[in-house]
Amino acid sequence: MTSAITDREFERFQGFIHGAAGITLSSAKKALVSGRLAKRLQHHKLERYTDYLALLDSGQAADEVQIAIDLLTTNETYFFRESKHFDLLRQMAADAPRAQTFRVWSAACSSGEEPYSMAMVLADVRSDRPWEVLGSDISSRVLKRARAGHYPMERARQTPPAYLKRFCLKGKDEQEGTLLITRTLRDRVRLLHVNLNETLPGELGTFDMVFLRNVMIYFNAETKRQVVERVLGTLRRGGIFVVGHSESLNGMMNGVQQVSPSIYRKL
Repeated sequence: MTSAITDREFERFQGFIHGAAGITLSSAKKALVSGRLAKRLQHHKLERYTDYLALLDSGQAADEVQIAIDLLTTNETYFFRESKHFDLLRQMAADAPRAQTFRVWSAACSSGEEPYSMAMVLADVRSDRPWEVLGSDISSRVLKRARAGHYPMERARQTPPAYLKRFCLKGKDEQEGTLLITRTLRDRVRLLHVNLNETLPGELGTFDMVFLRNVMIYFNAETKRQVVERVLGTLRRGGIFVVGHSESLNGMMNGVQQVSPSIYRKL
């Protein structure tokens, strides 16, 4: 039987996820941590969270470290969340030079709804012009779900009906109540495992627009500054950086100009 998590064990998990992902867990998340990790203790036949921490710290369980990171990172999203941002994407993509490859990055893409929303817009407005969408996340678990492109229909409640018809397949029989992103659109979205708390891989390249939404609320001020600095480094001059409506870069970064709440232009 698994023992209850102690305050000291919880503090160590706070340190673990901050070191691995830059995420700051408040004391209110103690029940969440114990609940999400309890099955991993059972899987390894461990009674104490201290024993599980020892496994993570051993250097012999890289796969388990990734599983723990996956379980402790919160992922919650849906298609066309904060629709104003996608209206801006549509405008920028339509106005971009015809010969230019318009590149967009969903820097914390979770289970894929955001980059697929981006891809729907770009496939629509740049049907005869080049474009690329990259999605990345620290969680291999949600990236697997993103690659499958299979979702509950309720996640698409804000998706334009024309896009549902064009880019999604409606589930039938045992798949009723779900949708599948068409293979053609899935093949246009590149998905990578990226930890924003580390040096970014050079293969990312540069972008015209980057979404980093509803993630920085989990970072402390210094980690937030470092992550934003890394991500802004991939944005071309004049490019647009988008954060969540509850987030802001005000007073934190030089080299950006606020266009409207949650939207910044790189100078």
